[in-house]
Formats: sequence, structure tokens, C-alpha cells
Amino acid sequence: MTDALWPAPPITLTIAGSEATGGAGAQADLKTFHALGTFGMAALTCIVSVDPAANWGHRFVPIDPQVIADQLEAQLACYDVHTVKIGMLGTPATIDTVAQVLSSRPWTHVVLDPVLICKGQEPGAALDTDRALMDQILPQATFVTPNQFEAMTLSGMTSITCEADLVEAARRIHERSGAAVLVKGGVRISGPEAVDVFYDGDILEVLRVDKIGEHAVSGAGCTLAAAVTAELAKGASPVHAARTAKAFVTRGIQARISGNAPFDALWQGSPSSQRSAPSQG
Repeated sequence: MTDALWPAPPITLTIAGSEATGGAGAQADLKTFHALGTFGMAALTCIVSVDPAANWGHRFVPIDPQVIADQLEAQLACYDVHTVKIGMLGTPATIDTVAQVLSSRPWTHVVLDPVLICKGQEPGAALDTDRALMDQILPQATFVTPNQFEAMTLSGMTSITCEADLVEAARRIHERSGAAVLVKGGVRISGPEAVDVFYDGDILEVLRVDKIGEHAVSGAGCTLAAAVTAELAKGASPVHAARTAKAFVTRGIQARISGNAPFDALWQGSPSSQRSAPSQG
């Protein structure tokens, strides 16, 4: 027997909402962090649960800003954290709290998954939240992962319907933020391939794989940003982090979880932990 310790894993932090079914949000982030070999922590910003009695819409409950600050205080005191993923924040008060923490210390990587307009919020409140996110969090991001709708908002474009539009959106968002950008086209862009575009001011790369079905899978966006975060924490360059994250999400969509809801969830398990059929007899 040896007393030698394993090498310490990189530390990754997600500041995000809890998604009760486990397919998205902080739950998806933590599974992804673990699968990709980092030690994950989560500071919860809100509780989101789908309502099966109301067409599976979202119920949204924000967490008190002081409670969010307390979580972050404990996490940053316990560990030297240099890489953080920002997921759903949900209210201007939450954004104020998180923005203050981000600006209070140096970060190597701040990955922003810019969740805009939660279905559980009133439209006016949601727009106030979106403005606060763009004014206070986006300027502090080093890597941004918007989907088609979010990319339109951040870029000021009225539509994104093709690969060329994704490229233009990525360029505009980079110019606005200075961050590396991975615009997610996924199944929302017509054609046989799921296309995402990476741009960091120097490298422009289109990431493409054959589509797996024609419907979005719950947790794909959260998982992609979390995978980018984990790879950056391990020392990957932004473009290599984007490539690995795309491959990780594609495997997760192939192994999706189906249930009673009208949507499937992505499986964040690593290849070595793939589900197997139960034994017979």
C-alpha cells in the first residue's frame, strides 16, 4: 500500500440555477465537471422546476442575493478558484451580486452561458435581467456560448438562419465583448448538420456533426458551456476546449435519457460509465 496522493484535480465553479429534473442547470454542470476530471462546486441562484400540469412550463423561484453571496464566500475561501461558469442568474439583484464577486478578484476564465428570458418570468422583468446581464456580466466574460436566440440579442441581428449568420453573430459578439465566442446553431439551423461557430478574434472554426434527431435535448447548452469550462481549467486553449465540448455533447445526445416529459435529457456520463442493458435471468 502507498500513501502517495493522486494529483489534485482542477477546481471548477458554476454559478447557476437548480433544474429539478437533473437534465440541465447546475446539476448538468456538476455531472459534466466530474466526467471531465475536475472538482466541481455550484452556487445556486434560483430553483427552476417544470410544471407537468401547465404544459411543462417553468416555475421560477429566485434565491436571496445574500444566500448567493454566502455560497460564493464559502467556496472562494475554501479553494483557489480561477475558472467559473455563469449559467442562469434570473434577476437584476442576482446579477448585481455575481458581478460584484467577479470584479472583486482575478479570474483566468469566466465562461458565460447567457441564459436570457426564463419562461417563468414576466416579460418586463426578464428584459431588465437581460439588460443587466449584458451590461454587468458580459464585459467580464472570457468565453461566451450563446444559442441562436441569445446570439441574436447579443449581436443585434434580427435573424440567424444559416451558417453565414452564425459566423457574423460570432464576430459581432466578439467585437462587443472581447471574449472567445461559440455560437450554437445545433438543430435550430436547417440542414443535415448541427453547426456551431467558434471565433476568438484570430481563429474562426466551424464545428459540425450530423444531426441526431430534429429536436433540442434538455441540458445540451448547459453541458456544452460546462465542458468548455472544465477543459479550460485543465489548460486547453479556447478552440480546443470548444472542440472537446462539442464532441462531449454529441456523445451525450446520442445517449439521451427519455422519460414522461415531452423532451429528452442529455446524458453526461463518460464513455467508461455508459449504461448497459440489465442482465437476463
